[in-house]
Amino acid sequence: MDMKLSLALLLLVAAPIPGADVAQRGRTPVLVELFTSEGCSSCPPADALLMKLNDSQPVAGVDVIALEEHVDYWDGPGWRDPFSSAELTARQKEYAGRLHVDAPYTPEMVIDGHSELVGSDSRKALSELAKAGRSAKTPVHVTFRERSEDHVSVAAEVDAAKTAGDVVLAIAESKLASDVTGGENAGRNMKHSMVVRKLVSIGKVKAGEAFSTDSEVKLARDWKPENLSAVVFVQERGSGRVLGAAEVELSR
Repeated sequence: MDMKLSLALLLLVAAPIPGADVAQRGRTPVLVELFTSEGCSSCPPADALLMKLNDSQPVAGVDVIALEEHVDYWDGPGWRDPFSSAELTARQKEYAGRLHVDAPYTPEMVIDGHSELVGSDSRKALSELAKAGRSAKTPVHVTFRERSEDHVSVAAEVDAAKTAGDVVLAIAESKLASDVTGGENAGRNMKHSMVVRKLVSIGKVKAGEAFSTDSEVKLARDWKPENLSAVVFVQERGSGRVLGAAEVELSR
């Protein structure tokens, strides 16, 4: 079956009630990280799937919080992905060790830090999202404070967690596109959503204790503030499991 048709059918079956608020109480936040590259010919379907999951929120009871993370090992003379970074490649390598993957690959989707799959596999993605949505989460709250010409500030709060973890802030940008002129995707116009522009640790939570902090991030000149979001998540030390997550748009 064609991937687009298969995805459409799955979304129809799993879709929430029309008009339902995706941020309503009772929806469990699930962090979905896609490791991708504009230099990889297998990645465009995965990029499209992540965008669809983020926009349509197809799994009942689940609030998909998406992050598109561009790795740099596909960069070469033919094409350099403008959104790639060595830091995100290092993050994927950490996951490879934790999840017992032989080597990093693209496209790879990691759900809540503890399950991975080929990033274009829509059927497995929906199954893993539903499974992750049944896990209890530590409540996380993120609030947009203010934005100046070159900075944005947010406040993050984490309720008491059962285990210790690292609090991570991601600044992500949507409505991005590239006209790729070289490499495996030469001639394509590639569209992206929730591309990680900045990923930084903003604190640590101790088992049984709440946490709060204010964070300020410098904005690069080529970022469009009206398309930015902040995602805060707590990642358990050692296992990498995501204990909780929250997202806020920075468009005000």
